[in-house]
Amino acid sequence: MPKTIDITVPDLTGRRAVVTGASDGVGVEIALRLARAGAELVLPVRTARKGEDAASRIRQQVPGARVDVRSLDLASLESVARFAGELIEEDRPLDLLVNNAGVMTPPTRQQSADGFELQLATNHLGHVALTTALLPLLRAARGRVVSQVSIAADERSVHWDDLNWESGYDAMEAYSSSKILFGLFAVELDRRSVAGDWGVRSMLSHPGITPTNLLSAQPGLGRSEDTRAVRVIRALSRWGIIVGTPASAALPAVMAGTDPAARGGMLYGPSGWRHLGGPPAEQPLYSRLAGDDDARRAWDATERLLGAQLPV
Repeated sequence: MPKTIDITVPDLTGRRAVVTGASDGVGVEIALRLARAGAELVLPVRTARKGEDAASRIRQQVPGARVDVRSLDLASLESVARFAGELIEEDRPLDLLVNNAGVMTPPTRQQSADGFELQLATNHLGHVALTTALLPLLRAARGRVVSQVSIAADERSVHWDDLNWESGYDAMEAYSSSKILFGLFAVELDRRSVAGDWGVRSMLSHPGITPTNLLSAQPGLGRSEDTRAVRVIRALSRWGIIVGTPASAALPAVMAGTDPAARGGMLYGPSGWRHLGGPPAEQPLYSRLAGDDDARRAWDATERLLGAQLPV
């Protein structure tokens, strides 16, 4: 059986946290760990039933936990604007935003409601739109933004010439491109926050390798059965070999979002063999995320895609 891994999390009583993709997998484990420390949770989810199931699980394990399930589809900019507008109207400072949700490798190119390739829309553009819309609340709390990338952000490259994959779609290339692009945005967000004295810290995290639904059967994405990769990962996780569990994979994001010593612009992930599992720790930025020119290029390219100027 895998060894239990945990970290010390400070008291988060009175702190408000938004965690995307918290209806299952790593996301619900992030939310659960924050709830145990006393945080008030907002869980924006695409499927209401799954969100309520996750909230029930959290309340069962943390009696008295404050969990608010909201509606959000990151692949729809209208949905993002609606959810962010609700929070802005409530005018309560936001201490932590964990951008965790994502989709991975639809076998064929799929398109969002706004006409973007689905991985680009969900993994990057939706989260960028959400983060920038919530900046006033984050600034009011001098809060943190944790952007979940992937070991895929240490592979391949950004598909600069065709970010929307209008031709030559490759599922894994598109996934890596979206994660690198999102990581570059997170780095640039922290740089701009420091330069503008916004008081917001932007960190990156990655969960390593763990059995989640990203690679499982998802007919809605055109995947009729579990991938061979996720079957292998499940077996390794059950025996605690190399890879992590969903609970341990949640800890890098929790560390980035709550550790007083965590630094903006840095990457947090598992410290075990090849960073696939193990206790969380600060890590060097992936080489693909370390270039200032690329970070600014990602920011500018995102503005063009969204057709809106991001905060300067």
